[in-house]
Amino acid sequence: MPRSPEIRVEGASNAAIARVFDEMADLLEIEDANPFRVRAYRNAARLIEGLGVSLAEMLARGEDPDDLPGIGKDLAAKIAEIVRTGTCQAHEELRRRLPPTITTLLRVPGLGPRRVQTLHRSLDISTPAQLRAAAEAGRIRALPGFGEKTEAAILQALGAQADSAQRFLLAVAAQYAEPLRAWLAQTPGVGEVVIAGSYRRAQETVGDLDVLATAARSEAVTARFCAYPEVRRVLARGDTRSTVVLANGLQVDLRVVPRASFGAALYYFTGSKAHNVAVRRIAQSRGLKINEYGVYRGKRRIAGDTEASVFATIGLPYIPPELRENRGEIEAAQAGTLPRLLARADLQGDLHVYLPREQSELEALVRAARERGLRYLGLTLSARGGHGGERRDDFARLPRRLHGVTLLKALELEIAEDGGLNAPAELLAHCDFVIGALASATRLPRARQTRRVLRALEHPRLALLAHPTGRRPGRDGGFELDVPAVIRAARDRGCLLELNAQPERLDLPDVYCRLAKDEGARIAINSAAASTAELDYLGFGVGQARRGWLEAGDVVNTRPLGEVEGLLRRA
Repeated sequence: MPRSPEIRVEGASNAAIARVFDEMADLLEIEDANPFRVRAYRNAARLIEGLGVSLAEMLARGEDPDDLPGIGKDLAAKIAEIVRTGTCQAHEELRRRLPPTITTLLRVPGLGPRRVQTLHRSLDISTPAQLRAAAEAGRIRALPGFGEKTEAAILQALGAQADSAQRFLLAVAAQYAEPLRAWLAQTPGVGEVVIAGSYRRAQETVGDLDVLATAARSEAVTARFCAYPEVRRVLARGDTRSTVVLANGLQVDLRVVPRASFGAALYYFTGSKAHNVAVRRIAQSRGLKINEYGVYRGKRRIAGDTEASVFATIGLPYIPPELRENRGEIEAAQAGTLPRLLARADLQGDLHVYLPREQSELEALVRAARERGLRYLGLTLSARGGHGGERRDDFARLPRRLHGVTLLKALELEIAEDGGLNAPAELLAHCDFVIGALASATRLPRARQTRRVLRALEHPRLALLAHPTGRRPGRDGGFELDVPAVIRAARDRGCLLELNAQPERLDLPDVYCRLAKDEGARIAINSAAASTAELDYLGFGVGQARRGWLEAGDVVNTRPLGEVEGLLRRA
């Protein structure tokens, strides 16, 4: 997640607590601390980011955070300390030992904790500016494990960062957007409060937030907006528009509009720009004008209280926000062929959920899945890197049903460099289906990487190809891979393609979701959850699927268990 070197945690929101734990993990990793300790903080931050309830409210109700999976007594005590005092002594001690700005170096592609540690100890580098100066002076190439090529790559990466605006993963933005929305909704006299922009279109990353509120008088909404505890700077404060910057650097724009203009304003500020321009051209051809205040014929306002009324004035049905990218949605609307997009409620199961180690954690996971409307789970044992054998008995003894949820046994295997899938026979004997994943040799040339995946797809037990492109939004474009060829091979072979809903993956990308749909390949939206809270990541996967024009019929795990098992057996 994006980090600020000036972390402050007033308000003790989940996002603020997660920032502290994430930075502690970074600092500990740079110090070369015990990897299990680092992982504990990292996993806790990840869990807290996706948690649907406020930790501060839990504590106020007398509930103990150590009941959450992955949160032991030590971490629970630190959470309580942050909520109670606004700080964490262990975090402050780490920041005294290392400059807090050093964590910004981890955002430079190619710089992991060990390299950052070397740069700091050898050249006293702790900021990107110092890193750039050292690289330009040729001082980095002499360090062990670096060299001229690495130094050149660092300079290139720093230049790319300078050219691009800071963007936040959708899930991180949600940690700020949703509490802010709830805060503003409590304002006396406020009506609707909606987060518009790229957030509403479910883009993978968000540059800023556009908040729209309706109120007869704007003063109270504006005052409450600027007083929000996470606000660090107020850039502008006006009658109908105000702009602030939050603690993590995320900019938020608030616009207050009368109820009669709400639909037009929501449409206008949802975007995208390309979509809005195309719609305005249609309106102009009809002698109409569309802006954030309404739809006008001359000076007379004829629509704008709802988004549907805006579309109707130019002869179009309502177009869902996720489709508004000017990628054929207007033509489909005109032809009456808009897809009936997938909804979260359509999902009946999750085929990629990691098998907990403790029975109590398994019980909690299954209950949480049932509460979220899931009827079956693919409980996954990872045998990547030769692991998994020590849990063979746990895997074999899994019950068929638990708390009304059917449990399928999935075995996750690493695809070898030659495309093979190797697993102990005793594990294969117990599994219902096999998941294949690329986890090593991820930088092979395009032709070799493609041959590798195509060969893996020929394996008779492979039923699901996990996170097929390897991309990570805002960080990594993924494998050099002929993705269309992989999609067609998966279709022909009957292998499912995963849309991995982890926010740092969202893989398949939306354009390939649409290609898979067009080619007739089958997709499974999975959370790849390692904790109860991560089951909620399915919502982000559904958002990505909607951007890819997917309908319920395009997604395998919208189907009843019997149909899904038949598809897995035929794979």
